[in-house]
Amino acid sequence: MSRIAPAVPPYPESIQTRLDAIVPKGVEPILLFRVLARDERLFARSVGAGLLDRGHLTLREREIVILRVCANNRAEYEWGVHVSIFAERAGLSSEQVAATLEPERAAACWTPRDRVVLALCDELTLGTTVSDAVWVQLAEEFSEEARLELLLLCGFYRTISLLVNTLKLPLEAFSARFPERGAAGQS
Repeated sequence: MSRIAPAVPPYPESIQTRLDAIVPKGVEPILLFRVLARDERLFARSVGAGLLDRGHLTLREREIVILRVCANNRAEYEWGVHVSIFAERAGLSSEQVAATLEPERAAACWTPRDRVVLALCDELTLGTTVSDAVWVQLAEEFSEEARLELLLLCGFYRTISLLVNTLKLPLEAFSARFPERGAAGQS
């Protein structure tokens, strides 16, 4: 059970309107959204900050960031939701999805551009800055606006990881699971 119980319908109009825009009709919102729906301000701020719109990154790049940050932070709840909903749409193979859980960035499934994105995620998991070497590589591949978006995305999903892990949200029934054994530390 979650450490904080979810809100139950009917939701306030502002929350219901936003849920109607992001959740398919007839589908129950994920538990994370329902927990956040306990407070209109927190719900609006958190759901509105997700960067799941068309920005300076491709859907594929965005999902690589989200999956790697969630994997690095052992946030199986959010990792599984994104694998189940977005990985195929983003064109990520099952090998690439599995590789988001591995510390090795040189895997053959990753392009050089992917590898620098993974390096960014890994460095920001260990600290709060990016090395000059990775920053130079990012600058060769991404515009300044895209680099800002990458940083915001890493930070946002680190926050989401903190939230889902601390609240001990049970996994969604439809969500992918971490493999039984993985180099990322799952036993």
